[in-house]
Amino acid sequence: MFQPPLLTAAVADLAYRLFERAAGHVGLDFLAHPFWDKYLEYEERQEAQDKIFAILSRVIHIPMHQYARYFERLRQLSHNRPVTELVSAEVLAQYQSEVETESLQFGIQKTDLELERDIRAKIDAMFYQTFQTTQTETTKRWTYESEIKRPYFHVTELEHPQLANWRKYLDFEESESDYNRIAFLYERCLVTCAFYDEFWFRYARWMSAQEGKEEEVRNIYLRAATMYVPISRPGIRLQFAYFEEACGRIDIARDIHAAILTQLPDSVEVITSWADLERRQSGLESAIDVLKVQIDSPLIDIYTKAALVTQWAFLLWKVKGSVDEARTVFTKNVQWYADSRHFWQKWLEFELEQPTDATQEIQRGNRIKNAFMEMRTKSRLSAAIKQELGQVYLNYLQQRGSKDAMKEFMAVDRELFGYACLAFCHDSYDINTNNACRPQSISTVVGKSKLGAKENGIPLGELDDATRLKAESRFFSYYQLHMDPDPNAQGPANFH
Repeated sequence: MFQPPLLTAAVADLAYRLFERAAGHVGLDFLAHPFWDKYLEYEERQEAQDKIFAILSRVIHIPMHQYARYFERLRQLSHNRPVTELVSAEVLAQYQSEVETESLQFGIQKTDLELERDIRAKIDAMFYQTFQTTQTETTKRWTYESEIKRPYFHVTELEHPQLANWRKYLDFEESESDYNRIAFLYERCLVTCAFYDEFWFRYARWMSAQEGKEEEVRNIYLRAATMYVPISRPGIRLQFAYFEEACGRIDIARDIHAAILTQLPDSVEVITSWADLERRQSGLESAIDVLKVQIDSPLIDIYTKAALVTQWAFLLWKVKGSVDEARTVFTKNVQWYADSRHFWQKWLEFELEQPTDATQEIQRGNRIKNAFMEMRTKSRLSAAIKQELGQVYLNYLQQRGSKDAMKEFMAVDRELFGYACLAFCHDSYDINTNNACRPQSISTVVGKSKLGAKENGIPLGELDDATRLKAESRFFSYYQLHMDPDPNAQGPANFH
Protein backbone atom coordinates (compact mmCIF):
# COMPACT_ATOMS: atom_id res chain seq x y z
CA MET A 1 0.00 0.00 0.00
CA PHE A 2 1.26 3.47 -0.88
CA GLN A 3 2.57 5.33 2.15
CA PRO A 4 2.57 9.15 1.77
CA PRO A 5 5.89 10.76 2.61
CA LEU A 6 6.29 12.58 5.89
CA LEU A 7 6.04 16.35 5.69
CA THR A 8 8.94 18.67 6.22
CA ALA A 9 9.13 20.45 9.57
CA ALA A 10 8.02 23.79 8.07
CA VAL A 11 5.02 22.31 6.29
CA ALA A 12 4.07 20.26 9.33
CA ASP A 13 4.17 23.35 11.50
CA LEU A 14 1.96 25.22 9.03
CA ALA A 15 -0.52 22.35 8.92
CA TYR A 16 -0.58 22.21 12.72
CA ARG A 17 -1.30 25.92 12.99
CA LEU A 18 -4.08 25.67 10.41
CA PHE A 19 -5.71 22.78 12.23
CA GLU A 20 -5.48 24.62 15.55
CA ARG A 21 -6.98 27.71 14.00
CA ALA A 22 -9.82 25.62 12.65
CA ALA A 23 -10.28 24.04 16.06
CA GLY A 24 -10.78 27.48 17.53
CA HIS A 25 -13.46 28.27 14.95
CA VAL A 26 -15.40 25.01 14.68
CA GLY A 27 -13.99 22.62 17.27
CA LEU A 28 -16.77 23.19 19.82
CA ASP A 29 -19.56 22.76 17.30
CA PHE A 30 -22.09 20.06 18.18
CA LEU A 31 -21.48 18.53 14.74
CA ALA A 32 -17.71 19.05 14.70
CA HIS A 33 -16.83 15.36 14.31
CA PRO A 34 -15.91 15.65 10.58
CA PHE A 35 -13.29 18.23 11.48
CA TRP A 36 -11.83 16.20 14.37
CA ASP A 37 -11.78 13.11 12.15
CA LYS A 38 -9.70 14.98 9.58
CA TYR A 39 -7.35 16.25 12.26
CA LEU A 40 -6.87 12.72 13.60
CA GLU A 41 -6.43 11.36 10.07
CA TYR A 42 -3.69 13.89 9.38
CA GLU A 43 -1.79 12.92 12.53
CA GLU A 44 -2.19 9.23 11.69
CA ARG A 45 -0.53 9.86 8.34
CA GLN A 46 2.33 11.46 10.24
CA GLU A 47 2.42 8.45 12.59
CA ALA A 48 2.25 10.83 15.56
CA GLN A 49 0.58 8.64 18.14
CA ASP A 50 1.32 11.05 20.96
CA LYS A 51 -0.45 13.85 19.11
CA ILE A 52 -3.41 11.60 18.34
CA PHE A 53 -3.76 10.87 22.03
CA ALA A 54 -3.49 14.57 22.86
CA ILE A 55 -6.27 15.38 20.38
CA LEU A 56 -8.51 12.67 21.76
CA SER A 57 -7.87 13.93 25.29
CA ARG A 58 -9.27 17.29 24.19
CA VAL A 59 -12.21 15.95 22.23
CA ILE A 60 -13.64 13.79 25.01
CA HIS A 61 -14.40 16.96 26.97
CA ILE A 62 -16.51 18.46 24.15
CA PRO A 63 -20.28 17.81 24.12
CA MET A 64 -20.97 16.74 20.55
CA HIS A 65 -23.06 14.38 18.52
CA GLN A 66 -20.54 11.49 18.30
CA TYR A 67 -18.70 11.99 21.58
CA ALA A 68 -18.83 8.29 22.58
CA ARG A 69 -16.63 6.91 19.81
CA TYR A 70 -13.81 9.30 20.64
CA PHE A 71 -13.89 8.08 24.22
CA GLU A 72 -13.70 4.46 23.13
CA ARG A 73 -10.76 5.20 20.86
CA LEU A 74 -8.96 7.08 23.62
CA ARG A 75 -9.52 4.23 26.04
CA GLN A 76 -8.10 1.67 23.62
CA LEU A 77 -5.13 3.85 22.77
CA SER A 78 -4.36 4.53 26.43
CA HIS A 79 -3.62 0.84 27.03
CA ASN A 80 -0.64 0.99 24.69
CA ARG A 81 0.77 4.37 25.71
CA PRO A 82 3.28 4.97 28.50
CA VAL A 83 1.57 6.02 31.69
CA THR A 84 3.56 9.25 31.68
CA GLU A 85 1.75 10.33 28.48
CA LEU A 86 -1.74 9.69 29.83
CA VAL A 87 -1.95 12.45 32.41
CA SER A 88 0.05 15.41 33.61
CA ALA A 89 3.00 14.93 35.95
CA GLU A 90 1.02 16.38 38.88
CA VAL A 91 -1.91 14.02 38.39
CA LEU A 92 0.41 11.06 37.91
CA ALA A 93 2.26 11.87 41.16
CA GLN A 94 -1.06 12.12 42.96
CA TYR A 95 -2.21 8.71 41.72
CA GLN A 96 1.13 7.11 42.60
CA SER A 97 0.87 8.47 46.10
CA GLU A 98 -2.69 7.19 46.47
CA VAL A 99 -1.79 3.70 45.24
CA GLU A 100 1.22 3.48 47.54
CA THR A 101 -0.83 4.68 50.51
CA GLU A 102 -3.53 2.11 49.81
CA SER A 103 -0.91 -0.64 49.61
CA LEU A 104 0.59 0.36 52.95
CA GLN A 105 -2.83 0.41 54.60
CA PHE A 106 -3.32 -3.26 53.75
CA GLY A 107 0.33 -4.20 54.39
CA ILE A 108 0.84 -5.35 50.84
CA GLN A 109 4.07 -4.87 48.98
CA LYS A 110 3.23 -4.51 45.27
CA THR A 111 5.55 -4.88 42.35
CA ASP A 112 6.13 -2.04 39.92
CA LEU A 113 3.89 -3.77 37.38
CA GLU A 114 1.07 -4.02 39.91
CA LEU A 115 1.50 -0.40 40.90
CA GLU A 116 1.31 0.65 37.28
CA ARG A 117 -1.80 -1.46 36.79
CA ASP A 118 -3.51 0.28 39.71
CA ILE A 119 -2.45 3.69 38.45
CA ARG A 120 -3.84 2.90 35.01
CA ALA A 121 -7.10 1.84 36.65
CA LYS A 122 -7.35 5.23 38.32
CA ILE A 123 -6.57 6.98 35.05
CA ASP A 124 -9.20 4.90 33.28
CA ALA A 125 -11.72 5.82 35.97
CA MET A 126 -10.82 9.47 35.46
CA PHE A 127 -11.44 9.14 31.70
CA TYR A 128 -14.75 7.42 32.37
CA GLN A 129 -15.80 10.21 34.72
CA THR A 130 -14.97 12.69 31.96
CA PHE A 131 -17.06 10.61 29.58
CA GLN A 132 -20.03 10.70 31.94
CA THR A 133 -19.71 14.46 32.36
CA THR A 134 -19.57 14.93 28.59
CA GLN A 135 -22.54 12.63 28.18
CA THR A 136 -24.54 14.74 30.63
CA GLU A 137 -23.54 17.98 28.92
CA THR A 138 -24.41 16.53 25.51
CA THR A 139 -27.84 15.50 26.75
CA LYS A 140 -28.47 19.02 28.08
CA ARG A 141 -27.73 20.54 24.70
CA TRP A 142 -29.52 17.93 22.65
CA THR A 143 -32.87 19.59 23.36
CA TYR A 144 -31.74 22.76 21.60
CA GLU A 145 -29.60 21.15 18.93
CA SER A 146 -32.41 18.92 17.74
CA GLU A 147 -34.56 22.01 17.07
CA ILE A 148 -32.01 23.71 14.80
CA LYS A 149 -33.37 23.23 11.29
CA ARG A 150 -31.00 25.55 9.42
CA PRO A 151 -27.46 25.64 10.86
CA TYR A 152 -26.05 27.56 7.88
CA PHE A 153 -26.35 31.11 6.53
CA HIS A 154 -29.09 31.92 4.05
CA VAL A 155 -30.64 35.13 2.74
CA THR A 156 -34.21 33.98 3.42
CA GLU A 157 -36.10 34.54 6.65
CA LEU A 158 -36.03 32.13 9.56
CA GLU A 159 -39.16 30.88 11.26
CA HIS A 160 -40.07 32.42 14.61
CA PRO A 161 -39.71 29.08 16.47
CA GLN A 162 -36.11 28.87 15.21
CA LEU A 163 -35.28 32.26 16.71
CA ALA A 164 -37.00 31.30 19.94
CA ASN A 165 -34.85 28.15 20.11
CA TRP A 166 -31.65 30.16 19.67
CA ARG A 167 -32.73 32.51 22.45
CA LYS A 168 -33.32 29.59 24.80
CA TYR A 169 -30.04 27.95 23.81
CA LEU A 170 -28.12 31.15 24.53
CA ASP A 171 -29.94 31.52 27.85
CA PHE A 172 -28.83 28.02 28.78
CA GLU A 173 -25.22 28.45 27.72
CA GLU A 174 -24.92 31.77 29.54
CA SER A 175 -26.22 30.10 32.70
CA GLU A 176 -23.36 27.59 32.40
CA SER A 177 -20.84 30.48 32.64
CA ASP A 178 -18.21 29.01 30.32
CA TYR A 179 -16.79 31.96 28.37
CA ASN A 180 -15.43 29.92 25.46
CA ARG A 181 -18.63 27.95 24.98
CA ILE A 182 -20.83 31.07 25.24
CA ALA A 183 -18.76 33.03 22.73
CA PHE A 184 -18.69 30.02 20.40
CA LEU A 185 -22.46 29.60 20.54
CA TYR A 186 -22.97 33.27 19.76
CA GLU A 187 -20.76 32.88 16.70
CA ARG A 188 -22.71 29.81 15.63
CA CYS A 189 -26.00 31.60 16.17
CA LEU A 190 -24.89 34.57 14.08
CA VAL A 191 -24.06 32.35 11.14
CA THR A 192 -27.72 31.39 10.98
CA CYS A 193 -29.26 34.60 12.35
CA ALA A 194 -26.88 37.14 10.80
CA PHE A 195 -29.69 39.42 9.59
CA TYR A 196 -31.44 39.60 12.95
CA ASP A 197 -30.08 42.51 14.95
CA GLU A 198 -31.41 41.27 18.29
CA PHE A 199 -28.65 38.65 18.44
CA TRP A 200 -25.95 41.18 17.57
CA PHE A 201 -27.26 43.44 20.34
CA ARG A 202 -27.26 40.53 22.74
CA TYR A 203 -23.75 39.38 21.80
CA ALA A 204 -22.31 42.88 22.16
CA ARG A 205 -23.98 43.40 25.53
CA TRP A 206 -22.76 40.08 26.84
CA MET A 207 -19.23 40.68 25.58
CA SER A 208 -19.14 44.18 27.05
CA ALA A 209 -19.86 42.65 30.46
CA GLN A 210 -16.59 40.69 30.23
CA GLU A 211 -13.50 42.45 31.52
CA GLY A 212 -11.02 43.85 29.00
CA LYS A 213 -13.08 43.04 25.88
CA GLU A 214 -13.44 46.49 24.34
CA GLU A 215 -11.90 45.50 21.01
CA GLU A 216 -14.02 42.35 20.81
CA VAL A 217 -17.16 44.43 21.37
CA ARG A 218 -16.07 46.86 18.66
CA ASN A 219 -15.55 43.98 16.26
CA ILE A 220 -19.07 42.69 16.94
CA TYR A 221 -20.63 46.06 16.19
CA LEU A 222 -18.44 46.51 13.12
CA ARG A 223 -19.48 43.18 11.62
CA ALA A 224 -23.15 43.80 12.32
CA ALA A 225 -23.15 47.34 10.93
CA THR A 226 -21.01 46.86 7.84
CA MET A 227 -21.94 43.39 6.63
CA TYR A 228 -25.11 41.85 7.98
CA VAL A 229 -27.90 43.86 9.61
CA PRO A 230 -30.05 45.61 6.96
CA ILE A 231 -29.81 49.41 6.94
CA SER A 232 -33.58 49.50 7.43
CA ARG A 233 -32.80 48.70 11.06
CA PRO A 234 -30.37 51.44 12.09
CA GLY A 235 -30.55 50.61 15.81
CA ILE A 236 -27.39 48.49 15.89
CA ARG A 237 -25.47 51.23 14.07
CA LEU A 238 -26.64 53.84 16.55
CA GLN A 239 -25.60 51.54 19.38
CA PHE A 240 -22.19 51.29 17.71
CA ALA A 241 -21.98 55.09 17.73
CA TYR A 242 -22.94 55.21 21.42
CA PHE A 243 -20.27 52.63 22.19
CA GLU A 244 -17.59 54.63 20.38
CA GLU A 245 -18.68 57.80 22.15
CA ALA A 246 -18.45 55.99 25.48
CA CYS A 247 -14.89 54.98 24.53
CA GLY A 248 -13.98 58.60 23.81
CA ARG A 249 -13.91 58.22 20.01
CA ILE A 250 -16.28 61.12 19.31
CA ASP A 251 -15.29 61.64 15.67
CA ILE A 252 -16.00 57.97 14.95
CA ALA A 253 -19.44 58.33 16.53
CA ARG A 254 -20.13 61.34 14.29
CA ASP A 255 -18.95 59.45 11.22
CA ILE A 256 -21.27 56.55 12.01
CA HIS A 257 -24.27 58.89 12.15
CA ALA A 258 -23.23 60.52 8.88
CA ALA A 259 -22.79 57.12 7.23
CA ILE A 260 -26.29 56.02 8.23
CA LEU A 261 -27.80 59.19 6.80
CA THR A 262 -26.22 58.54 3.40
CA GLN A 263 -28.55 55.54 3.17
CA LEU A 264 -31.44 56.77 5.34
CA PRO A 265 -31.56 60.55 4.87
CA ASP A 266 -35.10 60.76 6.29
CA SER A 267 -34.40 58.91 9.54
CA VAL A 268 -35.66 61.17 12.32
CA GLU A 269 -34.15 58.92 14.98
CA VAL A 270 -30.67 59.10 13.46
CA ILE A 271 -30.76 62.88 12.97
CA THR A 272 -32.00 63.54 16.50
CA SER A 273 -29.43 61.09 17.83
CA TRP A 274 -26.70 63.05 16.05
CA ALA A 275 -28.08 66.31 17.48
CA ASP A 276 -28.08 64.79 20.95
CA LEU A 277 -24.47 63.68 20.47
CA GLU A 278 -23.47 67.24 19.58
CA ARG A 279 -25.40 68.61 22.56
CA ARG A 280 -23.55 66.27 24.91
CA GLN A 281 -20.14 66.96 23.43
CA SER A 282 -20.28 70.54 22.10
CA GLY A 283 -23.37 72.24 23.51
CA LEU A 284 -26.88 73.28 22.50
CA GLU A 285 -25.92 75.45 19.53
CA SER A 286 -24.07 72.57 17.87
CA ALA A 287 -27.11 70.36 18.31
CA ILE A 288 -29.39 72.96 16.73
CA ASP A 289 -26.92 73.40 13.87
CA VAL A 290 -27.26 69.69 13.07
CA LEU A 291 -31.03 70.04 12.93
CA LYS A 292 -30.87 73.19 10.81
CA VAL A 293 -28.57 71.59 8.25
CA GLN A 294 -30.99 68.69 7.83
CA ILE A 295 -34.05 70.97 7.73
CA ASP A 296 -32.43 73.00 4.94
CA SER A 297 -31.42 69.92 2.98
CA PRO A 298 -33.36 69.29 -0.26
CA LEU A 299 -32.97 65.55 0.30
CA ILE A 300 -35.12 65.54 3.42
CA ASP A 301 -38.87 64.90 3.23
CA ILE A 302 -41.04 67.77 4.47
CA TYR A 303 -42.67 65.57 7.12
CA THR A 304 -39.27 64.57 8.43
CA LYS A 305 -38.42 68.27 8.60
CA ALA A 306 -41.58 68.84 10.63
CA ALA A 307 -40.39 66.33 13.22
CA LEU A 308 -36.95 67.97 13.31
CA VAL A 309 -38.52 71.40 13.87
CA THR A 310 -40.36 70.04 16.91
CA GLN A 311 -37.09 68.60 18.17
CA TRP A 312 -35.50 72.03 17.73
CA ALA A 313 -38.29 73.63 19.77
CA PHE A 314 -38.01 71.01 22.50
CA LEU A 315 -34.25 71.56 22.78
CA LEU A 316 -34.83 75.27 23.29
CA TRP A 317 -37.45 74.47 25.90
CA LYS A 318 -35.94 71.51 27.75
CA VAL A 319 -32.22 72.33 27.50
CA LYS A 320 -32.04 76.12 27.21
CA GLY A 321 -35.16 76.69 29.28
CA SER A 322 -36.54 79.29 26.86
CA VAL A 323 -40.28 78.72 26.49
CA ASP A 324 -40.78 81.83 24.34
CA GLU A 325 -38.11 80.82 21.82
CA ALA A 326 -39.56 77.34 21.61
CA ARG A 327 -43.07 78.70 21.04
CA THR A 328 -41.74 80.99 18.33
CA VAL A 329 -40.31 78.00 16.49
CA PHE A 330 -43.79 76.45 16.40
CA THR A 331 -45.65 79.59 15.36
CA LYS A 332 -43.16 80.59 12.65
CA ASN A 333 -43.08 77.15 11.07
CA VAL A 334 -46.77 76.27 11.10
CA GLN A 335 -47.18 77.60 7.55
CA TRP A 336 -44.72 74.97 6.29
CA TYR A 337 -45.68 71.97 8.36
CA ALA A 338 -49.41 72.36 8.91
CA ASP A 339 -50.08 68.94 7.38
CA SER A 340 -47.83 67.06 9.81
CA ARG A 341 -49.60 65.14 12.53
CA HIS A 342 -46.36 64.99 14.55
CA PHE A 343 -45.98 68.79 14.41
CA TRP A 344 -49.41 69.38 15.96
CA GLN A 345 -49.02 66.61 18.51
CA LYS A 346 -45.76 68.10 19.78
CA TRP A 347 -47.11 71.65 19.79
CA LEU A 348 -50.08 70.59 21.92
CA GLU A 349 -47.79 68.58 24.18
CA PHE A 350 -45.53 71.60 24.57
CA GLU A 351 -48.37 73.92 25.58
CA LEU A 352 -49.97 71.38 27.91
CA GLU A 353 -46.76 70.79 29.84
CA GLN A 354 -46.05 74.43 30.65
CA PRO A 355 -46.17 75.21 34.40
CA THR A 356 -49.16 77.30 35.47
CA ASP A 357 -51.12 78.66 38.40
CA ALA A 358 -54.55 80.18 38.90
CA THR A 359 -53.49 83.57 37.54
CA GLN A 360 -51.90 82.15 34.39
CA GLU A 361 -54.38 79.40 33.54
CA ILE A 362 -56.55 81.60 31.30
CA GLN A 363 -53.55 82.62 29.21
CA ARG A 364 -52.37 79.02 29.08
CA GLY A 365 -55.84 77.86 28.01
CA ASN A 366 -55.90 80.42 25.21
CA ARG A 367 -52.56 79.17 23.91
CA ILE A 368 -53.76 75.58 23.91
CA LYS A 369 -56.95 76.65 22.18
CA ASN A 370 -54.94 78.60 19.63
CA ALA A 371 -52.83 75.54 18.79
CA PHE A 372 -56.00 73.48 18.40
CA MET A 373 -57.66 76.12 16.21
CA GLU A 374 -54.57 76.40 14.02
CA MET A 375 -54.58 72.63 13.53
CA ARG A 376 -58.30 72.56 12.77
CA THR A 377 -58.21 75.35 10.20
CA LYS A 378 -54.79 75.05 8.56
CA SER A 379 -54.09 71.33 8.30
CA ARG A 380 -55.36 68.86 5.73
CA LEU A 381 -55.21 65.91 8.09
CA SER A 382 -57.95 63.29 7.98
CA ALA A 383 -61.02 63.51 10.20
CA ALA A 384 -59.74 60.63 12.31
CA ILE A 385 -56.43 62.36 13.10
CA LYS A 386 -58.17 65.65 13.82
CA GLN A 387 -60.47 63.82 16.20
CA GLU A 388 -57.49 62.22 17.91
CA LEU A 389 -55.68 65.54 18.36
CA GLY A 390 -58.92 67.32 19.25
CA GLN A 391 -59.47 64.82 22.03
CA VAL A 392 -56.36 66.24 23.67
CA TYR A 393 -58.04 69.64 23.79
CA LEU A 394 -61.29 68.12 25.06
CA ASN A 395 -59.42 66.42 27.88
CA TYR A 396 -57.86 69.74 28.80
CA LEU A 397 -61.24 71.42 28.91
CA GLN A 398 -62.56 68.67 31.16
CA GLN A 399 -59.64 68.56 33.54
CA ARG A 400 -58.38 72.16 33.62
CA GLY A 401 -61.07 74.30 32.01
CA SER A 402 -62.95 77.18 33.66
CA LYS A 403 -66.61 77.21 34.74
CA ASP A 404 -67.73 77.95 31.17
CA ALA A 405 -65.46 75.33 29.60
CA MET A 406 -68.28 72.87 28.96
CA LYS A 407 -69.88 75.26 26.49
CA GLU A 408 -66.78 75.10 24.36
CA PHE A 409 -66.42 71.39 25.09
CA MET A 410 -69.86 70.70 23.61
CA ALA A 411 -69.13 72.83 20.55
CA VAL A 412 -65.78 71.15 19.91
CA ASP A 413 -67.30 67.74 20.51
CA ARG A 414 -70.00 68.49 17.95
CA GLU A 415 -67.38 69.84 15.56
CA LEU A 416 -65.22 66.74 15.81
CA PHE A 417 -67.78 63.95 16.20
CA GLY A 418 -71.06 65.42 14.92
CA TYR A 419 -73.00 64.45 11.80
CA ALA A 420 -71.48 67.02 9.45
CA CYS A 421 -67.86 66.76 10.52
CA LEU A 422 -67.70 63.05 9.83
CA ALA A 423 -67.74 63.91 6.15
CA PHE A 424 -65.92 67.22 6.09
CA CYS A 425 -64.25 68.05 9.46
CA HIS A 426 -63.39 71.61 8.38
CA ASP A 427 -64.74 74.58 10.37
CA SER A 428 -68.27 73.17 10.47
CA TYR A 429 -68.94 75.12 13.66
CA ASP A 430 -67.79 78.49 14.87
CA ILE A 431 -66.37 77.77 18.32
CA ASN A 432 -65.24 81.28 19.08
CA THR A 433 -66.35 82.56 22.46
CA ASN A 434 -69.37 84.54 21.27
CA ASN A 435 -70.72 81.92 18.86
CA ALA A 436 -69.75 78.72 20.61
CA CYS A 437 -72.86 76.74 19.78
CA ARG A 438 -73.99 78.13 16.44
CA PRO A 439 -73.95 75.55 13.59
CA GLN A 440 -72.91 76.65 10.14
CA SER A 441 -74.71 75.57 7.04
CA ILE A 442 -73.78 72.42 5.19
CA SER A 443 -72.87 74.49 2.13
CA THR A 444 -70.38 76.40 4.26
CA VAL A 445 -68.95 73.12 5.50
CA VAL A 446 -68.55 71.79 1.98
CA GLY A 447 -67.01 74.99 0.71
CA LYS A 448 -64.40 75.17 3.44
CA SER A 449 -63.55 71.48 3.28
CA LYS A 450 -62.74 71.77 -0.40
CA LEU A 451 -60.48 74.73 0.19
CA GLY A 452 -58.56 73.16 3.06
CA ALA A 453 -55.23 74.76 3.87
CA LYS A 454 -53.81 77.69 1.97
CA GLU A 455 -50.33 78.70 0.87
CA ASN A 456 -49.84 82.42 0.15
CA GLY A 457 -53.63 82.77 -0.05
CA ILE A 458 -53.97 80.02 -2.66
CA PRO A 459 -56.05 77.00 -1.60
CA LEU A 460 -54.19 73.69 -1.49
CA GLY A 461 -55.77 70.49 -2.72
CA GLU A 462 -56.44 67.42 -0.62
CA LEU A 463 -53.58 65.08 0.24
CA ASP A 464 -53.27 61.96 -1.87
CA ASP A 465 -53.13 58.62 -0.09
CA ALA A 466 -49.34 58.24 -0.20
CA THR A 467 -48.75 61.78 1.08
CA ARG A 468 -51.40 61.41 3.76
CA LEU A 469 -49.69 58.28 5.01
CA LYS A 470 -46.48 60.26 5.50
CA ALA A 471 -48.26 63.26 6.97
CA GLU A 472 -50.07 61.20 9.57
CA SER A 473 -47.28 58.79 10.44
CA ARG A 474 -45.82 58.50 13.92
CA PHE A 475 -42.12 58.52 14.66
CA PHE A 476 -40.76 55.83 16.95
CA SER A 477 -37.33 55.00 18.29
CA TYR A 478 -35.74 51.60 17.85
CA TYR A 479 -36.60 50.56 21.39
CA GLN A 480 -40.24 51.50 20.94
CA LEU A 481 -40.57 49.40 17.80
CA HIS A 482 -38.52 46.39 18.84
CA MET A 483 -39.59 45.27 22.26
CA ASP A 484 -39.30 41.77 23.69
CA PRO A 485 -40.17 39.21 20.98
CA ASP A 486 -43.34 37.18 21.20
CA PRO A 487 -42.30 33.65 22.29
CA ASN A 488 -45.42 32.20 20.68
CA ALA A 489 -45.05 33.85 17.28
CA GLN A 490 -45.24 31.60 14.22
CA GLY A 491 -44.30 31.91 10.57
CA PRO A 492 -41.35 33.71 8.95
CA ALA A 493 -39.61 36.34 11.09
CA ASN A 494 -39.03 39.61 9.26
CA PHE A 495 -35.54 41.08 9.63
CA HIS A 496 -36.20 44.39 7.81
